[in-house]
Amino acid sequence: MYNSKIIGLGYYVPDNVVTNNDLSKLMDTNDAWIQERTGIKERRWVKKGSEDTTATMGVKAAKIAIERAGISKDDIDFIVFATLSPDMYFPGPGVQVQHALNIKTVGAIDIRNQCSGFIYGLSVADNFIKTGMYKNILVIGSELHSHGLDVTTRGRGVSVIFGDGAGAAVLTRETNVKKGILSTHLHAQGEHAEELVLKAPGMGSRWVTDILADNNAEDVSYFPYMNGQFVFKNAVMRFSEVINEGLETNNLSVADIDLLIPHQANLRIAQFIQKKFGLTDNQVFNNIQKYGNTTAASIPIALTEAWESGKIQVGDTVVLAAFGSGFTWGSAIIKW
Repeated sequence: MYNSKIIGLGYYVPDNVVTNNDLSKLMDTNDAWIQERTGIKERRWVKKGSEDTTATMGVKAAKIAIERAGISKDDIDFIVFATLSPDMYFPGPGVQVQHALNIKTVGAIDIRNQCSGFIYGLSVADNFIKTGMYKNILVIGSELHSHGLDVTTRGRGVSVIFGDGAGAAVLTRETNVKKGILSTHLHAQGEHAEELVLKAPGMGSRWVTDILADNNAEDVSYFPYMNGQFVFKNAVMRFSEVINEGLETNNLSVADIDLLIPHQANLRIAQFIQKKFGLTDNQVFNNIQKYGNTTAASIPIALTEAWESGKIQVGDTVVLAAFGSGFTWGSAIIKW
C-alpha cells in the first residue's frame, strides 16, 4: 500500500479584477454591504470574448503544476477535473485537458461536487494511487461563474460572492505511509439539494428548448439560488464535524494543525471555524478577499498561494475542508 503526496501546485486567475464598487454600478449594493456579509473585496471575472474558459484556465494551472512537479506531461497517468461550470454540457473538461496538453490517451474523469469538488477529486486520486493503479495523477479545480450570474439587484445575494479561476495539483506515489495524504473524508446529504442549486438547464426540470420557447424574462431557473442563512448554519456544523473526523482518524489534535485551508465560501464561515477551534491567524489561510468563492478552484488556489508564500513547510500537518451544494462536504489530512 502506498500513500499519495502532492509534488506540484499551480493556479491561474483572469486578469480582469472586479471590485465591490464595480458591482455597485450594476446592482443596488455597496462595498460595505458585501464585505460585512462575505469578507470579499474583489474577484476575478473572465471578460466575454476572452480565450479563458473553464477548461483553458484548468490547462494553464495544470502546466504550472506539472512543471513544478519536475515531471513530464507524459508521466501523467490519469486526470481528475472538478467543476460545476464545464465548457459544454457534455463531454466534461477532463478530456479537453488531455487533448490540450497532448497527453497520451490516459483516463479522464469529471467530478461534479461543486464546492467540495476538489476534495472529492483529491480523494479519488489518492485512492487510485494508494491501490497502485496509477502513479502520477493531475487533479484540477476550475470554474467560470461570471457568465452565468444574474448581475442585477435581483441576483445580488449570490452574484457578489462568486469569482473565476483554476487551481491544479500533481499527486504521485509515496512509499512512506506517514507522509502525504493521510486520509480523506467525504459526506453528502441530498435532502438539502435545492437549498443551493441551479435547476436549469436540466433534463429533469427545464431544458434549453423550454427556456427559449417560453422566453420568460422572470424565469430565474437558470441562475443559481442559495438559501444563505440555511447554508451558513449547515456549513459551520459540517466543517467542524469533518475536520474533527480527520483529526481523530489520524490520532491528531487541534494543536497539531499547522495550517487549515477551508473552502473559500464566505470569510465569516472561516472565521467562525477558526474561533471554534481556537486557531490563530497563522494557522488559517484565507484569500476569498481577493478572489471571491471560486467553488472547486478555491482550495487548490489557496493551497498554491499558501505554499508559494512559505506558509507550508515540510513536515507540516495541513488540513483541507470544504462544504457546498448537494449538500456535500469533506476533508483531507496531509503530512507535507
